[in-house]
Parts: sequence; C-alpha cells; structure tokens
Amino acid sequence: MSTFAIQTDQLTRDFGSLRAVDHLTLQVPAGQIFGLLGPNGAGKTTTIRLLLGLLPPTSGQVRVLGMDPLQQGEAVRQRCGALLEHAGLYERLSAEDNLEFYARIWRMDAAARKARIQQLLEGLGLWERRKEAVGEWSRGMKQKLAIARVLLHRPALVFLDEPTAGLDVPTAAALREDLLQMVEQEGITIFLTTHNLSEAEKLCAGVAVIRNGQLLAQGSPDSLRLRASKPRLEVFGRGFGDGLLQNLQRQPEVQTARRVNDHLEITLHERADSAALVRLLLEQGAQIEEVRKSSPSLEEAFLNLLEEEHVA
Repeated sequence: MSTFAIQTDQLTRDFGSLRAVDHLTLQVPAGQIFGLLGPNGAGKTTTIRLLLGLLPPTSGQVRVLGMDPLQQGEAVRQRCGALLEHAGLYERLSAEDNLEFYARIWRMDAAARKARIQQLLEGLGLWERRKEAVGEWSRGMKQKLAIARVLLHRPALVFLDEPTAGLDVPTAAALREDLLQMVEQEGITIFLTTHNLSEAEKLCAGVAVIRNGQLLAQGSPDSLRLRASKPRLEVFGRGFGDGLLQNLQRQPEVQTARRVNDHLEITLHERADSAALVRLLLEQGAQIEEVRKSSPSLEEAFLNLLEEEHVA
C-alpha cells in the first residue's frame, strides 16, 4: 500500500483559455491533515474536483489511494468523503434522520448504521440534540453534522473545502479540535483547502501553497516558514535612540529595523551574523537585557512566497 494518499504529476486543467490548475505536482502522505493554501481563485476547488474524478484533467497524472480517478472514479469516490460548497443536509429532518438517510444510501446494514451514527454524533458533541430538526441549528452545528455525514462510511480520505469559513472564532476552534481527534481515532487522511493561514498552522502536518494554479511551495509549516521568511531578532533593553536605529538600518545585513514598544525588531538578510549585530549595538551604547530569535508566522511566510512569485 502506498504511503501517499494523493500523488499528482504535472496536473493541468484548462477552461478554454483559462488555466485553472497549472502543472501541479503534489505528494500527500496518508494519515495526516494536509492543507492546500492559496488566495481566492488560486485553483483549490478545481484541484479537489480533479482528485475526485469529477473533472477530467487537460494533462498530467493523478493517483488517489493508488487509483486513477479518471478511470476508476466510482471506486475512488466510494473510499472518499467530500464536503465542498454545500452541506448536503435536509433541514426539516433531525440530525439522526439525516445520517440515517445517508447511511442507507451507503447501504450500511441496520446495526452498523445505528452504531456509526451514535459514534459520530457523540464524538462531535451532537448526540443530545440528535432529535432536533437541523433547520433550528446554528451554522457551526450544521457544519459538524455535515462532517459526520462525510465520515459515515469510514472513508480513507476526506476532502474539506474551507471547512471553517463563516464560523465564529470559538466554533471554528472547536471544529478544528474535532478534526484532529477524527484523524487520530479513525486513521484517515484529510485534504483541506483554506486561505486561513492561522487555521492551517494549527491543523496541518503538511501544506502546499498555490497561486494561479501553480505550486509555489510544499512542506511542513515549519519548513515553509524557514524557506520563505527572513531571520528576525527581538532585542530588549534600553538606549535604542534615533542615532542607533539609523546606524542599524545602514548595516548591509539588516533588511529592516524598528522600535516596537520596549524593544527593537530587526529583520535580517539570509545568513546574517546576528552575534556581530548584537556586538555593534553594545558598541553603540545600547543596554541589552535579552535577545530573542523570533519565529515568523505561516502567514508571513505565505505572503513572502506570493511576493517572490509576483516579482519573478
């Protein structure tokens, strides 16, 4: 069995003169949450449709769970769950009846249906409200139920398109915890699209960044931060006057330097000697209490990647 749930090689999809996905090569390890990141219109949803065999590629190769979605689309979809634009819920039905309906579509026997529905509703904190009509529920509860729907038949791979879009902060945080728990308990792979970089940083073991259908980078969030972001120092102390700041900004290894409340924030060029820079500050009369090498966020790395691609 392949260690990759998804593999693409030069995957391309055109709509007339518009190239929505442009020679995209991805490898998504099995058993983790993987995020496809990009601005709106980057080609994320089109990529999911290609992976599910709902669209034929213009060119390139795709393997999903070891199968070709174009030739074995039905078999791929049998082993996948997908939550795309619509939740697929019947609002006049109760939560329990919604899942019962879909479990019958999957031809689950009565005992398996009952056990699985209870397991999912309990796991997502919905069991006590299972008899209520879904139309009375909040958006966050409906989203949880929609995720239960796609997990009913125990898929090996689940596609989620912007799963927390439109949810308030506490509800989105609770849903993220539920997703992490599902991966741990069910051993599934989740492939999600998002433009919420904070969410990707909290959820994803691996990410890929695309723009205009092209892959800009792929790796762990940490590796992308290291690749796309400049090293940065935070220097705490006293004596950070205007003259010192101006002299600091003239140093070739310094990209930017500024005062932020009680400290200096210095962004360095690649391979800059931070120790030499600290010595310079001391020579200039600064009284240094603490120096921190700060980690840039995934959002900063993402913006730097987009800027580099735009300049190129």
